[in-house]
Amino acid sequence: MPTLRVFPILIVFLFLAACSPGGLIPASETAAPTETASPPTPTPVPVAALVNGEGIPLEAFNDELVRYKQAQELLGTPVTDEQAAASLVLDNMISNLLLSQGAAENGFAVTEELLNEREQALVSQLGSPEALAKWLAENNYSGESFRVALRQSIAVAWMRDEIAAKIPQTAQQVHVRQILLYNEEAAQTVLARLQAGEEFETLAAFYDPLTRGDIGWFPRGYLPFKSVEDAAFALMPGATSEVIASEVGFHILKLIEVESDRPLSPDALLALQEQAVRDWVSQRRQQSEIILAP
Repeated sequence: MPTLRVFPILIVFLFLAACSPGGLIPASETAAPTETASPPTPTPVPVAALVNGEGIPLEAFNDELVRYKQAQELLGTPVTDEQAAASLVLDNMISNLLLSQGAAENGFAVTEELLNEREQALVSQLGSPEALAKWLAENNYSGESFRVALRQSIAVAWMRDEIAAKIPQTAQQVHVRQILLYNEEAAQTVLARLQAGEEFETLAAFYDPLTRGDIGWFPRGYLPFKSVEDAAFALMPGATSEVIASEVGFHILKLIEVESDRPLSPDALLALQEQAVRDWVSQRRQQSEIILAP
């Protein structure tokens, strides 16, 4: 019976206790209790950069770099400078993370319903789930990494739209004609001819028979060359500028007319919206803690 097996053990225990000074063995002299092992700490995910404490996983960065190289191959411009390509890809990923963080701060969240809806739209566009799976494999995505990227792209698009929506539909604009030459000496010669009384329109048509030098209407922030834009907005209607150097040549401008509140063309509006996004990201970078992996 069980009591017969326990009894001798109990006798031995009492005997040992009686032999100890003071009776039972003091707690301080007993064997230390075995500590319960703590659960293992998750291994940190390697990151390419930390942006305001949020990591860009190194694996995601490497996959994006592969996709960038593949895209350049298809464009016929294969990557020859690995370091420059890596820097470009990481810079773009940082910008996107800043935009998605901005979306979250403004209360936007990508729900599972919205994520599934966008994924299903891609399935419909490609024709079948199998076609999507094939596309993912060809573009170095797993199902999970694709959903992570899709979630971020939705947030980025929302934030870009929020920034773009703040650009007014109208702006002060100038209507300008130009004579563009690729040699400074030739440009100075043309300027001297204008100052001697030759018609601007005649010389503009001679050097550019197709457009007759007409740049059209544009607002501030539209032209890629700030020196040309600044000179145009500094002119009075009918006045001609000095020779202005830019990355593409030497310009002589004539201001035809100016309007203080002219509707923006679709092209100009898009350019100003894109510039607004770039400005937002640039400002956000200055306000953020960005740590690149060594």
